[in-house]
Amino acid sequence: MKNSSDSKQKVRTGYRAEKQEAIPMAARTSPVIAAPPSEAMIAVAAYFRAEQRGFAPGEDLADWFQAETEYQSHFGPGAD
Repeated sequence: MKNSSDSKQKVRTGYRAEKQEAIPMAARTSPVIAAPPSEAMIAVAAYFRAEQRGFAPGEDLADWFQAETEYQSHFGPGAD
């Protein structure tokens, strides 16, 4: 015949097992997807262009396109 302390121990053990199997925080976050080198370089160049103009809104696409054109003139179209 089982006593009540045996059943309480099983409940606690089960609870601990569930806590130990919890998903780590790093696994719950979205994975980071690396951009191709060209895209990363264009993004940095566009950022610096925006910084030079004080991050005024409305010119972000122009910054990107100018940075992309500059990248292509240095590395050639389609370079990755």
